[in-house]
Amino acid sequence: MALIGVIGGSGLYEMQGLDNVREHRVETPFGAPSDAIVTGELQGVPVAFLARHGRGHRLIPSEVPYRANIHALRQLGVRYILSLSAVGSLREEVRPLDMLIPDQFIDMTRRRESSFFGDGAVAHVSMADPVCARVADCLARGFGIAQGEATQGDQPIALHRGGSYVCIEGPQFSTRAESHWFRAMGASVIGMTNMPEAKLAREAQIAYGTLAMATDYDCWHPREAAVTAETAIANLQQNAARAQRIAAEAIRLLGEEQPQSDAHTALASALVTPLEAMSQEKAAVIKPLLAPTDRVEELES
Repeated sequence: MALIGVIGGSGLYEMQGLDNVREHRVETPFGAPSDAIVTGELQGVPVAFLARHGRGHRLIPSEVPYRANIHALRQLGVRYILSLSAVGSLREEVRPLDMLIPDQFIDMTRRRESSFFGDGAVAHVSMADPVCARVADCLARGFGIAQGEATQGDQPIALHRGGSYVCIEGPQFSTRAESHWFRAMGASVIGMTNMPEAKLAREAQIAYGTLAMATDYDCWHPREAAVTAETAIANLQQNAARAQRIAAEAIRLLGEEQPQSDAHTALASALVTPLEAMSQEKAAVIKPLLAPTDRVEELES
């Protein structure tokens, strides 16, 4: 069983420093996850790591099996998810190599299954605050600790708290018109993978937070070249070691404090269909998402 799940995005295909490492091929009602899930302990805290795009980066954002990924992590007992994600910056002050911890998402995806529910089971979880403030706080504190331990050769970077992450379908980058439109929406960064991941985490009653690593200015900036995959990956690789240190510190803090999150009881007031009113097949999908304290038998259809 794992307490904390780490989902590594582009350029982050393993979790360093794990002890007692094991690989798990987890079966879910939605097929296989992106790759084997690697479990172990980091400073005594049980962790599960999953490469979002698969090792070797085999999956475009629309092909990532988001439901299988989150369901598998929940089966392993995960209560907190740290999402490590490469993004483009939509704000002048968020420079390439800077990091941002968003507190909101704008979902512009069109092709992805975004819920565990349907087919005889109804739930309506709140997404008003999609990021767990306590997970975000541990990421921010982890950044501060990692900054304090930075070596002399590390390039100084800034952490930005709050802001909206707009998630596009991809795999193409934005047009200039779209990039300016997203800026007009008030979005801070742009990426392709945190939706429906954050929605599914909430339905699975897992507290979710993102460390977004800016690699470029997308294509809106009048004085900077438009993003390319080569540039984005090159800049991300510069930050990969720092992201590992930040995640390790956040894991330590979450392991010590194990804060209670609103996400942990998301289904208590959201589940409409009683478990006993679902088909056996659907109940088998939903039951692993429920906490031991959920009193689903008291809900009325």
